[in-house]
Amino acid sequence: MIFWIASYPKSGNTWLRALLSSYYYTEDGKYHQSIIKKIGQFPEKRHFESFEYDKNIVTDTSKYWLKAQEKINLDNTLRFFKTHNSFGALNNHHFTDQKNSIGGIYIVRDPRNVITSLKNHYELNDDEALVWMMNEKNYIYDVSNFEEDGYSDFQFISSWNMNYKSWKVQSKIPIKIIKYEDLLNETFVIVKDIIKFINQTTFINNKINIEKLKNSVSSTFFDKLKDDEKKNGFSESIISKKDKNKIPFFFLGPKNDWKKILDDKIKNKISSIYEQELKELEYN
Repeated sequence: MIFWIASYPKSGNTWLRALLSSYYYTEDGKYHQSIIKKIGQFPEKRHFESFEYDKNIVTDTSKYWLKAQEKINLDNTLRFFKTHNSFGALNNHHFTDQKNSIGGIYIVRDPRNVITSLKNHYELNDDEALVWMMNEKNYIYDVSNFEEDGYSDFQFISSWNMNYKSWKVQSKIPIKIIKYEDLLNETFVIVKDIIKFINQTTFINNKINIEKLKNSVSSTFFDKLKDDEKKNGFSESIISKKDKNKIPFFFLGPKNDWKKILDDKIKNKISSIYEQELKELEYN
């Protein structure tokens, strides 16, 4: 069965994967970059290789979302998957269901900090990034391999608030929603709570290994991940359209503070557009 690590892009999904992969897939809890691959992404091209689809039609892989998950689940093994996909259906094709999924964690981040990371990652200005976040028909795919793969790893992400709501309101599988800011401020406590939820949801009877958890937290501090990327690169960073160099994946981390970075115009715009969600999530 599949357990999802879900989020809107640039919301802390990769950090959470680092934390969980180091806890669940190492003996001592100490993170190293290769271990994060234990929690892969869905959907990706590899999940559809046995199906006939048109790689040049944007949404064509969506009709095989469930069949691809059924194939993944043939061996009855618990697997974690990262996704930015919205929950629900696209062209009447459901992203997942209770037959294929056992639960998930959804990590949400203040949109006023999301926009800063999006600007860096996709090389956008304030207005472009806000339009990108508000686009309810938005999707992502691997631009760098487009000539060969087309839209093979298409993910329908919708807008920031619709992505969040789609996972929040669904009732097919148990979901735990966490805030990136809580994970940042109380990492050990929040990750312990996440592991407790995962173990209960997936019927893992093991007690939480506190020493292993401490190692997972201490070995995935943002500065360590950033330094590792500087020395060894990071497989999920993308190529700049401007100078063909890789854009740093681990950008600002805890220093990403919208109150200090954004100008008043964009602050007020985002606060107005997402007033309901900001209030609901208790973002001041």
